[in-house]
Amino acid sequence: MGLDAQPVEVEVDLQRGLHIFNIVGLPDKAIEEAKDRVSAAVKNSKLVPPNQSQRRVIVNLAPADLKKEGPKYDLPIALAYLLASRQINFDPEGKVFIGELALDGSIRPVYGIMPIALMARTYGVKELYVPQENATEAALVDGIKVIGLKNLEEVRNHLLKIKIISPLETTVLPPAKLNYECDFAYIKGQEFAKRALEIAASGSHNVLMTGPPGSGKTLLARALVSILPPMDKDEVLETTRIFSVAGLIRHEEPLVRTRPFRSPHHTSSAAALVGGGSIPKPGEITLSHRGVLFLDEFPEFNRDVLESLRQPLEDGIVTVSRVKGSLTFPAKFILAATMNPCPCGFLNDPQKDCLCTPFQMQKYKRKLSGPLLDRIDLHAEVPRVEYEKLASEVVAEASAKIRERVEQARQIQKNRFQNFGFAVNGEMKLKDIKLFCRLDEKCQELIKNAVYKYNLSARAYHRVLKLARTIADLSASENILPIHINEALQYRPQN
Repeated sequence: MGLDAQPVEVEVDLQRGLHIFNIVGLPDKAIEEAKDRVSAAVKNSKLVPPNQSQRRVIVNLAPADLKKEGPKYDLPIALAYLLASRQINFDPEGKVFIGELALDGSIRPVYGIMPIALMARTYGVKELYVPQENATEAALVDGIKVIGLKNLEEVRNHLLKIKIISPLETTVLPPAKLNYECDFAYIKGQEFAKRALEIAASGSHNVLMTGPPGSGKTLLARALVSILPPMDKDEVLETTRIFSVAGLIRHEEPLVRTRPFRSPHHTSSAAALVGGGSIPKPGEITLSHRGVLFLDEFPEFNRDVLESLRQPLEDGIVTVSRVKGSLTFPAKFILAATMNPCPCGFLNDPQKDCLCTPFQMQKYKRKLSGPLLDRIDLHAEVPRVEYEKLASEVVAEASAKIRERVEQARQIQKNRFQNFGFAVNGEMKLKDIKLFCRLDEKCQELIKNAVYKYNLSARAYHRVLKLARTIADLSASENILPIHINEALQYRPQN
């Protein structure tokens, strides 16, 4: 996966001769500049820097064929030099060091700590030395000692056992504080759309809401995250790892505790959505992993951008290929999209006439391909809200109440799939659908008629079954019943 860290061994060789300081092993510009940072940091830590010794200093970052980037190698380079020049003496076996050096010897935080900590545990590393600001993030990973560092002198004193730094205890996650901007309680009307979003949240299904401007589509989509269940520790680690690699972790808040809600602008490029760069970084699709990807004004996105959603919507992963290789990122998210029924937005509106020509309407609908729409489980109409409902003082059902039903449905699914490597209905493959979506004769006859009446594709057929399974779970029904099939069919586009 593209989020996994790779171990890099820092080697230093000192030779007599005219002073040079070379770093080899495919370093980027930031690493090449480390020689100046390391020299200044060592000097200001009251040690002999490389540039004051008549020696050739060769630093090798192994494996040599792996591209390295960023200032995170400063600290291990400095320690390898000090070890080679015999200014300190310690056993590096079972230890991993990471951190950027300031000129005064202090250690600055870096991004990508979570994947490094997970990698260190995988390789049986005993101690992980990180900048103090990164220590809380790293301490989430159990089975490894995490030691937070302030400066190079402090590291030296610890390694020489002059002044030992106590390792951080493994972080125990307190209950997350759920504070959402939008709550279903304050959304007037739109019961049909709310029900669709409840089903989407329960089974991790994709949803497309269609309605005129101002009907509340955007507000409903933003409220979707408020009915999703809180993340468990594994999901927190997974999400934090993604944001850490992307460099989006705030050191004052090192953990991603709430489900992501990403809302890219419709002018975003395919690379921004999927991920890109010479060394690919996660895009919006991956940043919304275990959360919601909200695409407002769905048809306004470029066609190639929308088509790039096909693979992640089907497989739950996205693969970014470049000349130097390819990386695979996780992409298990709920797609929440909104659109107008026509370019002007007032098709079939009871209060305002549509001004669009047939050609304009055809061109507008053509922006969304059939294969893409087939991958969306729920198609919900969001009509104009009547004045009486808008002016009503009645408070609708709160997100917290809906979230309770969602959590119950998800627990049923978790128990059902505990030995299958996934936890929600939306992630079922064909073999899983065959196993868990068995229908009696009445249900079979019902969905058979629907296939012919609505001309459902094979993909749409299987998505109806997954949707019916989620609706059955919401009603705590062990079997899929005709009422569940009927409701699932309501969310298929009728034309």
